[in-house]
Amino acid sequence: MKKTILLLMGGLCLGTAVRAQGLPKWSEKARRAVFSVITYTADNKILNTGNGFYIDESGTAVSDYALFKGADHAVVVTADGTELPVRYIMGANDMYDVVKFKTEKEKKPTALQAAPTPPAQGETVYLLPYSTQKATPGQNGTVARIDTISHQSFYYTVNMQTSDKHVSCPVMNAAGQVVGMVQKNAGTDSQESYVIGIGYATALGINALSGNDAALNNIGIKKGLPEDEAQALVYLYMMSTQLPTESYLGLLNDFIARYPNNSEGYLRRATCYMTMDDDSHNALADADMKQSLDVASKKDEAYFSLAKLLYSYNLHRGDKSPYGDWGWERTCREIGKAIALNDQPLFHQTEGDIYFAMRDYDRAFTAYEAVNRSSLASATTFYAAAQAKELQPGSDKAEVLALLDSAVATFIPPYGNEAAPYLYERARVKTELEKYREAVMDYNAFYEAMLGQVSAEFYITREQAEMKCRMFKQALDDVDKAVELEPANAEYWVEKGGVHLRVNQADEAIAALRKALAIDDKNAGAYRMLGYCQLQKGDKKEGINHLQKAVELGDDVAGGLLEKYK
Repeated sequence: MKKTILLLMGGLCLGTAVRAQGLPKWSEKARRAVFSVITYTADNKILNTGNGFYIDESGTAVSDYALFKGADHAVVVTADGTELPVRYIMGANDMYDVVKFKTEKEKKPTALQAAPTPPAQGETVYLLPYSTQKATPGQNGTVARIDTISHQSFYYTVNMQTSDKHVSCPVMNAAGQVVGMVQKNAGTDSQESYVIGIGYATALGINALSGNDAALNNIGIKKGLPEDEAQALVYLYMMSTQLPTESYLGLLNDFIARYPNNSEGYLRRATCYMTMDDDSHNALADADMKQSLDVASKKDEAYFSLAKLLYSYNLHRGDKSPYGDWGWERTCREIGKAIALNDQPLFHQTEGDIYFAMRDYDRAFTAYEAVNRSSLASATTFYAAAQAKELQPGSDKAEVLALLDSAVATFIPPYGNEAAPYLYERARVKTELEKYREAVMDYNAFYEAMLGQVSAEFYITREQAEMKCRMFKQALDDVDKAVELEPANAEYWVEKGGVHLRVNQADEAIAALRKALAIDDKNAGAYRMLGYCQLQKGDKKEGINHLQKAVELGDDVAGGLLEKYK
């Protein structure tokens, strides 16, 4: 029995001796990849301190998200005491408490190599803490449990006691490869530790939609770009409305530095400079526009993009003189170059928009018709051509109507709200062509397409067309609906009075007109119509008084009636 106890004690001592040993030889170099992290608030006060480590030699590192949450800026202090600023955040996840970021690059960088395969259950792993000493103290333990949290990403439970000072330190395998990062323990006395797999940490990134990521937005430090060039372009677009101008400009500078041959980056930076609207920034924008053309592999698309940029600039500059040669003539030249290289419908669509903005409706119509003869023809392009045709001097309304017919024909009944604007416009033109019943049919189709969600103005507009084709019952219903929706609109009550007057409902007309005058006692039309109604009912004195009031308010028609009835 005594011998057994001695053997057990010997075994325990041996085990203790093993755990107390230093780390394997690879730790001498590996320790240089582990650093201390200090995060700061905007007023430069220390927010948190903790650990992290490099995962590549270009300055990419990982740490715990809690350390960075709310931080305005941060630095890392390497094992040899060098302080390096954190440049930008590359990804974050608050659920698993991981953040990936980029620091300034060391002169002689050291990074930990990720283990190609996860450790097996029962395998010995080593904790590599931050240390400024060459002889790095360490400890080891065994993997007790492995949980899969996503494809090729694991979460480990390790038989090893750790404390808060070990959070975000790397856990290594026997070959000196990092397998994961220590996370905060549930309790200080726990004999188990939790480790997030390195695969999950390294896979963190920023994508096109990361602008709405709450975890990233809770960190005030600048964010990096998505690694994929196409994703980075979309991200630039998404962030253009979310970041202050200076911050967005910094993001554009990063994009151009990473992708110097992408012409879109220069165009977007030029757009950003244009919003600053002064000569110095316009000069920078001009240089970027030239550079975008120089690096573009598809010159037709580059000219097209430049034409769109100048179109937007000229559309919003108002009466202000253009900078340099940025006026409409340059805009036309650029779209012309694009079409000369590639005569495609999309380019003609923009050409039409440019000429339309210049009020050159003949050329605009010609450009839109080129689109309408192509596979790109749509309700929008037929409508654009109709607008240009209608604005041409001496235009034929029948031709305008034919184009609107083509626009509506792109939809299949029963119409949805996509067709509604074109139905409404066609109804307007039909009314002008005195095709009143057809116009009412289009207004009815518009109403159905909008599922009845229409304004008081719509009811008045339809009522006026209905009156023209003697649809009196429908007209009365519509004008009643209009005043129900907008009871404080005096003009709608005047319109209601006119409809009642037209169908010989003098009492109802008088009631509506008195309502109009109760709202607006300076409404000349209401006085005129009220006076006329009273004269028709034999109330000459009141009728003459109201006509006189209309004349005083400038109603010429009332003057003629006054002469007749006096």
